[in-house]
Amino acid sequence: MPMRAFLRMLLVPLQAPMLLLLVVVSTYQGLHWAHSLQQTPGSMGGYTEVIWSIECMQALVVVVVCTMPLELLRQLSSLMSASRVISLVLTLLMVTIGGLYLLHLAVLASVLVLASAVMLARLDLVRIRVVPPPLLMTVVLSIVVLGGLSLGRLLSTSFQLTPFGHGG
Repeated sequence: MPMRAFLRMLLVPLQAPMLLLLVVVSTYQGLHWAHSLQQTPGSMGGYTEVIWSIECMQALVVVVVCTMPLELLRQLSSLMSASRVISLVLTLLMVTIGGLYLLHLAVLASVLVLASAVMLARLDLVRIRVVPPPLLMTVVLSIVVLGGLSLGRLLSTSFQLTPFGHGG
């Protein structure tokens, strides 16, 4: 019986092609981010690992928000109902972060593309009736996204590849 379950899991990417699309999108994002980091001036060169970590954290936040929306909204609602001060602080924080993303539309675009790919992968998994608990789904999709980002970074550094539309 365990062998049958293992074989079924191996076939999931073929049954849910949007999962493969998520790998392609996250690989492209990793390639794009790595290329952007290679283009940073010499004075910022020492911070590339920190910037890469922040971009990976941003990708993880996107995955968590897209895979656990009910749990997050429930926690956020209970936190905001606890106090007016907490409600004001959280609202200002969300507006400020949203404004920062709107100021840098390229970052907003990459977040929206990644979020769309995560949501499509989730819908495709639901279509084939693979619906693990939200926490497990978050972990699995985080591994897929971080794996794709790392693959893109590896490809960029190994072969000096550039993403399409960004001459180099």
